[in-house]
Amino acid sequence: MSEGHGPFKRIAITGMSVNTPLGDSLEGFLDNLLQGRSAITRWKTLDSSGIYSKVGGDLSEYDIEAKVSSLRERISEELIRRVRRLMRYSPWSTKLSILLAVDAFLDAGLLTFPVDPERVSAIVAGQNINSMHSYRNWQQFQEGPNHIDALYALNFLDSDHAGCVAEALDVQGPVYTVGGACASGNVALRGAMDEVRLHGMDIALVVGAVFDASPIELHSLAMMGAISAAGFKDEPAKASRPFDIAREGFVPSHGGAAMVLEDWDHAGGRGARIHGELLGVEVSSAASRLPKPSEEHEARVIGRVLRNTGIEPRKIDFVSAHATSTRLGDMTEIRALHRVFGDHAKSLKINAPKSMLGHTCWSSAVVETVAAVLQMAAGRLHPSINIDHIEPGIDMDVCANRTVEHQVHYLLKNSFGMGGINTASIIRRIPQG
Repeated sequence: MSEGHGPFKRIAITGMSVNTPLGDSLEGFLDNLLQGRSAITRWKTLDSSGIYSKVGGDLSEYDIEAKVSSLRERISEELIRRVRRLMRYSPWSTKLSILLAVDAFLDAGLLTFPVDPERVSAIVAGQNINSMHSYRNWQQFQEGPNHIDALYALNFLDSDHAGCVAEALDVQGPVYTVGGACASGNVALRGAMDEVRLHGMDIALVVGAVFDASPIELHSLAMMGAISAAGFKDEPAKASRPFDIAREGFVPSHGGAAMVLEDWDHAGGRGARIHGELLGVEVSSAASRLPKPSEEHEARVIGRVLRNTGIEPRKIDFVSAHATSTRLGDMTEIRALHRVFGDHAKSLKINAPKSMLGHTCWSSAVVETVAAVLQMAAGRLHPSINIDHIEPGIDMDVCANRTVEHQVHYLLKNSFGMGGINTASIIRRIPQG
């Protein structure tokens, strides 16, 4: 047992996958992040004519069939048949969850290694995931009730994502979904750790599902003043700008990711490549349903994950920030970091994945953790783009508009959700070779 890990089993990250407008492979995703490319465009297939939201990270034209075909040479014919059968009657986002799960198991080397299916768990992060599918079925219901999707009673459920993932990969341990608004991904990672540490699982898969938002959610968020809706509709690539004085709200985005967590000894026993060690995830509540970030409660959850993992604050050298590009949220997080880290705060490297990705909502913690782990392995941090005039009072290195060479040993990933849900995780780099 390594120093600072406490009495619990160690958790290895052995598999990862991603699908965002910046790429559906780990290599391509990292390359686009490091080059500072924006994923934000005007909405493509979503009719935004009657709503305030005009821009976002759009995956609606993603070629699912091409992705399935690309997997054919790397996975068994039996799995290809299962995937195709499951996808035939599944909504768009559920199809992407299946592909993310398969990709993560492939990356982990688990599709060619015999595992006990009863000692594998799968957790899907998110709620109201297939919202656009429900919206379209409601429209169809108004025209003719008998013309809705025949399987709507099944596939409007978030648990259908988990069921499809389980069937595709023959997962026979605990399978369920968790919702924690924009912190859902970290809540799911915490659950996955518990499945391995406390409930005898060898492997726990977390899928951060792609939130297929409908015009109703997007318009409501704009009415609430939460999302960018006015100033950058003609310059969408500039709309997401955490830490910049001109930010006007977050930019909603499609995007998902998956991670395989594994008992350290089980991973070592099969010679698995280890992307990193997940030391801990903490979750707390600010006891408020409103989207009102709290410096006190954000600092509290960061302090808790440091204490419970036994990691001294000065050992953290990189923070993948929640940084949504909202006026209050960004500064609250910066102040919380100052409160926890004191003088060490100015030594931290911080970046904002949402400056390029937009906010992938329920999956954001998983998507951004994958991005952080990839940067940790590369020794390079992606820029926080669109910082033309940094907010006065930010005196930390937020990697403004530049890629930074930096060796990361311990990273902190913050994720905060509506409803006062605050989370933070710590991951340790594992030297390779």
